[in-house]
Amino acid sequence: MSPTSLLVPLVAQRARRDRFQLVLWIVGTAGLALMATTAVGTTFGDVAERESILRLTILAPAILIFRGTPDGAGEGEFAAFLILAFLALMAGLMSTFLAVRHTRADEEQSRAELVAATPAARTLPTVATVVHGVLANLVLALAIAAAFVASGLDAAGSAVTGLAVGATGVAFLAVGLVAAQLFRTSRSANALSVALVLGAYVVRGLGDALGEASDDGLTRTAAWPSWLSPIGWAQRTEPFDGNDLTPLLLPLGLAVVLIGLVFVFQSARDSGASLLPGRSGRAGAGPLLGGSVGLAWRLNAGAVLSWAVGAVVAGALATTLTPLIGEIGSDAPAIADTLRQVAGADASLEEAFTVTFFSMIGILAAAAALQAVMRARLEEAHGTAEPVLATPVPRRSWLGGYALVGALAIMVVLVLAAGGALLGSLASDDPASSAENALESALAQAPAALVFLGLGLLVFVLAPRLTIPVAWALLAAGAFFGIFGELLGLPDWLHDLSPFSHSPLPVGGEVDWTGGFWMLGIAAAAIGLAVVAMGRRELTTDG
Repeated sequence: MSPTSLLVPLVAQRARRDRFQLVLWIVGTAGLALMATTAVGTTFGDVAERESILRLTILAPAILIFRGTPDGAGEGEFAAFLILAFLALMAGLMSTFLAVRHTRADEEQSRAELVAATPAARTLPTVATVVHGVLANLVLALAIAAAFVASGLDAAGSAVTGLAVGATGVAFLAVGLVAAQLFRTSRSANALSVALVLGAYVVRGLGDALGEASDDGLTRTAAWPSWLSPIGWAQRTEPFDGNDLTPLLLPLGLAVVLIGLVFVFQSARDSGASLLPGRSGRAGAGPLLGGSVGLAWRLNAGAVLSWAVGAVVAGALATTLTPLIGEIGSDAPAIADTLRQVAGADASLEEAFTVTFFSMIGILAAAAALQAVMRARLEEAHGTAEPVLATPVPRRSWLGGYALVGALAIMVVLVLAAGGALLGSLASDDPASSAENALESALAQAPAALVFLGLGLLVFVLAPRLTIPVAWALLAAGAFFGIFGELLGLPDWLHDLSPFSHSPLPVGGEVDWTGGFWMLGIAAAAIGLAVVAMGRRELTTDG
């Protein structure tokens, strides 16, 4: 059998391994696209409302960090403004995880060495991973284009949107492949890949915020930093306006160059080795590593710090932009109505803006907690949990340590976000009031984040192989339905399924913690049930 004849079986094998994860990524991302585009016609159906929202970006360009580049007030252009950058972010995360899973992770678990012993040799599995990743992004592009068309938008603009997202995913597929060559562990490769994807999103946002606005305030030309980001390249296609596919040569060209480097790197190293040497450990363990909880914290500290840095920035933006929102509220009633739909009808505009921002920070806190659960799963899947459990450490104590670290991660993220808000409030007219509202908003996010920690632990115990995709899917669905459900006109029952919809809202000088106490009880029950059940199941070491 020739090596090339093994390509199709290798691609098929990767598709079978990823079928559940890819269905979640592709269907979930396309579903977000469908809901966002549908909302344009229902929630933002009035051209005047869309124009007022776009002109708001001229007065508060920092909002563009969380949106995209305005290209006009038409339904298609506005839909791209709302969701295109986020869809490209999702494609980047999907692609980097896929790349690392089938390269560095396979080397860690000796799968790559077994394949290399066949006529496939060492390079063909990487080729299969590239083909698999490109096909996955092509399916994602088609699904997103179909979602836009299903919302009644122009087919040409919808196709350009899908292709822009897919091309971005291919670029980050190559980024993930390079990261897998650099580091000895999949954890480090994934950490670098995710940092680069998030960094590209932020750089694109900064470039958009620093760009030049048109005289009518409906379009904005991005500044040069946006050209440093594959997500910025996707936006340069200007779906539904210019429909220019030329910028997509940049992500595709980047992918070709990086994939070429991957094969060069792979030929220069041994299987299981990496281009960057692993860091040497200390001769003896410090006091922190004397127990399972300290080990769990040590393994998760870097990830928690990363989420916390993002929370500090978001907290500072929340209170820094609040005075500006108050000034423009009378000129942009659509903005005021939109924020109050998220925060509650009784909220002032400033309170609604702060609550909305801290709802996003609550998502970061839940993500930090879930990353601790996923770290436990990786330790189990890679076999490194087994030596720990071979000591007198019981399974329940081992998982309880990760549960405690997840809860600590939530508090670290929320406390540091509140600290960032305190710094931002110094520039406001009433720093004390702004700081108090920010602190209450931060504390109010803890119950919902703890619920997601409990749900993640339950999935880990009951269906360990599904931990990572299901946990992220639950968080994405909860965030979307809970924060944007009413805004998009979704059914109340769907909105109420999300823990974020029951977070205590510090508005009007009072906070109703009824929903918060219920969620704390649910979280405690879920965490306790997961820890107890862990003592009754065997380890599942295959990924």
